[in-house]
Formats: sequence, structure tokens, C-alpha cells
Amino acid sequence: MTGFRAMLAQIGEDHAAHGRDWTKPGFRSVAVHRFGNWRMGVRPKLLRAPLSLLYRIAFRRCRNVYGIEIPYTVRLGRRVIVEHQGGIVIHGASVIGDDCIIRQNCTLGIRSLDALDDAPTLGSGVNVGAGAVLLGRITIGDGAAIGANAVVLTDVPAGALAVGVPATIRHRDD
Repeated sequence: MTGFRAMLAQIGEDHAAHGRDWTKPGFRSVAVHRFGNWRMGVRPKLLRAPLSLLYRIAFRRCRNVYGIEIPYTVRLGRRVIVEHQGGIVIHGASVIGDDCIIRQNCTLGIRSLDALDDAPTLGSGVNVGAGAVLLGRITIGDGAAIGANAVVLTDVPAGALAVGVPATIRHRDD
């Protein structure tokens, strides 16, 4: 039961981070993700089966209706904000730190089918602009910002700004 309480506490934090609006698609998608993680800890598997069915239905609704795809295998930090709905795809091997903001039409994915686990890692406080694409085994440092429509293929240091196609790294004072 402590795992259930921890999940509810995280969902409470996510609710507050999303402006205490439970109708926001971003909040609903993050809550479905948290539920998907929690249900994997339910033992025995026979008890997990109906929860898995419920998760799959909710996941597909978030993906098909809201356009937000956050599989339960993503390591999602606390208070992550999915700002707007539509076109958000996050690879299952991605890691997203605490207090990140992800906007519409963002993709966090792999570069090659030969390396299925080479997904991006976002540090804490990362701000991902609308339409940004982050591909491959890259690390985005704490407090970094990714500009709108940037295509990031290399690591971004903490506190830096990545803009352009392909993205170039700039310091915040530039």
C-alpha cells in the first residue's frame, strides 16, 4: 500500500505543477504514466492483469485523443509539466528529470533501430520548446533550454541554450 500512497503523492505534486487543473491533457497523461509504473509493482500477476488492461485503455486514450505518448517505461521525474497537447512522443528508454517543461510537438527518441535504448536524458529544470526534436543518447544538462523547432543531436551543457537545425549551443548571455 505504501507504493500506492507514493503514487498518489506524486500525482498530487503533478496536479499542483499543472495549475491544479485536472482537466489538462498533460496532467492526465502524466497521471496515467504514474499509474502504469505503480501497477507493475502489483503482485501476483493475476491481480495486475485488470490494472494492465485499465492502463492500456487510458494510455491509448492519451495517445489517440490528446496526442501525448508517455510509456510507463520512461523514467519521469517529479513535477514534470506537459504544457500543451498534441504530437508529444517520448521514447520508452528516455529519462526526464524533476521540474522539466515539455511543450507541444516534441519528440524524444532514438536515431537508429540498431540502438533501441539510445534515448535522451534530460536533467532537472530543462525547458523544451515547441516542436523540438531530441534524438539519440544525449544528455541535456540541468537548467538548459531547448529552443522551438531545434533538432538536438549532441549533449547540451547545464544552463545552456540549444537553438537551430541542427542545434548549436549558446550560453544564456549570448
